[in-house]
Amino acid sequence: MKYIWQTKSWPDLKWDSAKLLKPLGNIRFSQGSLITQIKELGFEIQQTTRADVLVEEALKTSAIEGKELDPDAVRSSVGRRLGLPDAGLKEVRDQKAEGLVEILLDATINYSKKMTLERIWGWHAALFPTAYSGMVKISVGQWRDDSKGPMQIISGPIRQEKVHFEAPPAKKLGKEMQTFISWINTKDQLDGIIRAGLAHIWFVTIHPFDDGNGRIARTLTDT
Repeated sequence: MKYIWQTKSWPDLKWDSAKLLKPLGNIRFSQGSLITQIKELGFEIQQTTRADVLVEEALKTSAIEGKELDPDAVRSSVGRRLGLPDAGLKEVRDQKAEGLVEILLDATINYSKKMTLERIWGWHAALFPTAYSGMVKISVGQWRDDSKGPMQIISGPIRQEKVHFEAPPAKKLGKEMQTFISWINTKDQLDGIIRAGLAHIWFVTIHPFDDGNGRIARTLTDT
């Protein structure tokens, strides 16, 4: 079996524009309606709404990898960073929530900023300030090295695991990520939602980090 990154066409991803036409139209219509409603709100309510959106995005982004954040800690972090002390029900500080909110704000506020290896590494370091994922020490702010074997997505009990996916070997990560970042920084006429989808699947296919790939992939869709 060949994985997507082993095909001759990789990373030239293809899609069926005809099948996407209707769902994209529906999304754009909903976006237009939402933007119109937001513009009619006062500045204070706009900021509160923005805070609510960031809180929901942080919780759902974390849930991608089965990580549960304290909603109060997320609200508290968002409120402080947006200058809305009342956005959280109470003052709660949590390093994991702080790191995720920090990278989401960088992605949404600095969406036009050029993407670099250092920026992505910084996001990763913000997610893992202790350099541990649970009780396991991981490489932070750098690509995985596969010292413990290939990066695989598996399920099932020990010795009966099923391998669902194997990512490119570590020796290929430098070239793979340079190609990806070059594409991210290229301005074209491609629909933004399609670009977001391509960025997500491209990044998780490369799976360049020991952990946090899903959260960073989702954050990349906000840039």
